[in-house]
Amino acid sequence: TGTGSGFLIDEQGHIVTNNHVVEDARSLEVTLADGTKVPATLVGRDPNNDLAVIKINVPGRTLPVIPLGDSGALQVGQLAIAIGNPFGLDRTITTGVVSSLNRSLRAESGRELRGIIQTDAAINPGNSGGPLLNSRGEVIGINTAIFSPSGGSVGIGFAIPVNTAKRLIPQLIATGRVRHPWLGIGGISLSPELARALDLPVERGVLVAQVYPRSPAARAGMRGGQRRIRVGNTILAIGGDIITAADDRPVESMDRLVAYLDDEKGVGQAVELTVHRGKETIRVSVTLGDLPEQL
Repeated sequence: TGTGSGFLIDEQGHIVTNNHVVEDARSLEVTLADGTKVPATLVGRDPNNDLAVIKINVPGRTLPVIPLGDSGALQVGQLAIAIGNPFGLDRTITTGVVSSLNRSLRAESGRELRGIIQTDAAINPGNSGGPLLNSRGEVIGINTAIFSPSGGSVGIGFAIPVNTAKRLIPQLIATGRVRHPWLGIGGISLSPELARALDLPVERGVLVAQVYPRSPAARAGMRGGQRRIRVGNTILAIGGDIITAADDRPVESMDRLVAYLDDEKGVGQAVELTVHRGKETIRVSVTLGDLPEQL
């Protein structure tokens, strides 16, 4: 059994938590503030943002719903309050400040979590999924991770911004998942040093190492790496297309390309890629697919 935290967002019994708290659970049980234990069902989850919604059913009971704030209005230095269940010590409150904004973290799925809130409020194992509050008691983030060599809090905790959750929760409740636009490539972010080592014609962009079969990129005729070489301690697939722009916006890394598609595009929409192929520069239009749960 594992433990985590969560918070009620409506009178219907929907609870927000982290995906990694619930993803491998065979059954879910929620302990309410008064100690009552009730079974819960999984409503939906999004591994790419480490968010999940579960639901409890307690008819005839008024549930303590927590108001959602606005993480877009946060300022470094303002009060941050973390509530959770660290090491099984339920209803633990720790306080600190918002230490930094717009950090990036890597989700367990490998995707980049963007806009992350950093706080020095103590966050420990078991705090995951609990709310990070402002001084008005509004949720500003969902506690998700600590950086710690010992596994305990050392003053660097992270939270997913509540505005990300507010955008995704309706999809999770309605369909059980979040649709993420998908190109269907595995890409390597170029640096000037790597580009020189590989003798490439451009210094920045995404080198397409792999094109997934039957993916949107495959249907658009994009080409992945043709041969493998060793650069330092890494084996790279080279000879594929190099993406340098999406809809005429420069693409500097794979993370930035994924971020642009997530923020600006939807499933079924087209993106026009500027691609270097051999000695020529071409434009390739790709109709974006729906990111599969397993590749």
